[in-house]
Amino acid sequence: MASDNIREEYKKESAVIMNRDAVIVRTSVVGIVVNVLLAAFKAVVGLLSHSIAIVMDAVNNLSDALSSIITIIGTKLAGKRPDKKHPMGYGRIEYFTAIIISLIVLYAGVTAFVESVKKIITPETPDYSIISLVIIIVAVIAKILLGTYVIANGRKTNSDSLIASGKDALSDSIISAATVVAAIIYLIFHLSLEAWLGAIISIFIMKSGVEMIRDTISELLGERVDAELSKQVKDAMNSVEGVQGTYDLVMNNYGPDRYIASAHIEIPADMQARELDHLIREIEKKVYAETGVFIGGISIYAMEHGDEEISNMHVAVLKQVEQHPYIKQIHAFHVDKVGKEIEFDAVVDFDEEHPDEELAALGKEIEALYPGYSVIIFQDVDITD
Repeated sequence: MASDNIREEYKKESAVIMNRDAVIVRTSVVGIVVNVLLAAFKAVVGLLSHSIAIVMDAVNNLSDALSSIITIIGTKLAGKRPDKKHPMGYGRIEYFTAIIISLIVLYAGVTAFVESVKKIITPETPDYSIISLVIIIVAVIAKILLGTYVIANGRKTNSDSLIASGKDALSDSIISAATVVAAIIYLIFHLSLEAWLGAIISIFIMKSGVEMIRDTISELLGERVDAELSKQVKDAMNSVEGVQGTYDLVMNNYGPDRYIASAHIEIPADMQARELDHLIREIEKKVYAETGVFIGGISIYAMEHGDEEISNMHVAVLKQVEQHPYIKQIHAFHVDKVGKEIEFDAVVDFDEEHPDEELAALGKEIEALYPGYSVIIFQDVDITD
């Protein structure tokens, strides 16, 4: 019966992934269609009106269509089944496609900046016509609608590639809108500001491209897990009867919304192997059902209860820890009365520049409280909230 429940959960997970991929592909196809139509429209008008600016804008739309094609390819590759060489799947490919699209955005910004500087150095008298302004206004509206739509679906599916494509579309709409503003200023005041506006906007586009690259690389390196998700996982584990605490939660990301986790749990020292086996199975099922996170490994801390002397020592140590604000938590408290040892794990805040010295000072303070005892403190990394 338990295996049937797990199988059903796996089916639900597969269905969610397939639906997510379908949304990403559908959104990208919409982007391709819109950009190809805009490119064709602008190219025809640009050639007929001998406007190089409109023709170049058409080429830019084709580069946006390329971004959407890259997103589709990345999504399809990321959805490949795990194999012997990549047992955790291909989900991280989406991060690489996001970097490629970010590079396209950065390149577009650099190119626009270079062209704007050229026009500043060698000014050209603009030749605005009603038809060219209509084309630009249509492009602005289309790009704003497209960018908003793509970003919304990108956030809905947690797709960095879609979000990057959407930001690229909005950047294009800003460029086109600036052209309209420059045209209106020129028609009213006969003052040409197109090149200067282009230079300013291109700087913001370059900044956006660099930020998108930085954020994606940060995700590839491994960011701190969202506090709400880690809390949900811990709450689910702690809610299983027999679990007295969850610590050292490590969550590894293998693509958007794909996590495999491990953790330590505190349990009564007298729990039997059969009971422990049942407990671990219950934890795995509950965490997956409530959060979609796979628990890949569970280690245990056996807690002794009923020993008043050890309980009093634990309380005294906790009070001593309170004097060290950079020590966020201690757990796995163990006292060996025969060997005269006190052991526990301590989570030290990343803001503490000298964690070894901090823990050494705490150890000496505890040894002063309990002469004859050796204090062993294991430093834990502050991985999750």
